[in-house]
Amino acid sequence: MAEPFSVRVDVRGYETDTQGHVNQAVYLQYAEHARWSLLRAAGIAQTDLLDKGVGPVALENTVRYRSELRAGDETTVSCAFVWGGGKTFRIEQAVTKADGTVAATFTSVGGLMDLKERRLVADPRECFRALASDPSLLGL
Repeated sequence: MAEPFSVRVDVRGYETDTQGHVNQAVYLQYAEHARWSLLRAAGIAQTDLLDKGVGPVALENTVRYRSELRAGDETTVSCAFVWGGGKTFRIEQAVTKADGTVAATFTSVGGLMDLKERRLVADPRECFRALASDPSLLGL
């Protein structure tokens, strides 16, 4: 199996809390950054989604913090779509330090919302496949 898509993220000092480690909300921003980076790498810009009248929505996020991150740490944030049937999909992610230590893992449930109808589209796979220049990066 191929390695999941990943993007490098360096921890910035202003992302840390009073204990000197990354604030919990920042981990979610890292995950979101990796998801948008994956979509762009697959050839899908945010404007492409808006032009089609859809937008990704997060329905559930589970974060497991495993090792603290500090300012200056170099990390990679992975991102892999896991497809099933229906209107939703899972996204599996990990934040990994340069030494290989996993700092956090994410399991998310998402969907694509029809922005006019305000409902999830019936088949998000087809929508992503139609927009992507490289759908294989999305597991399609």
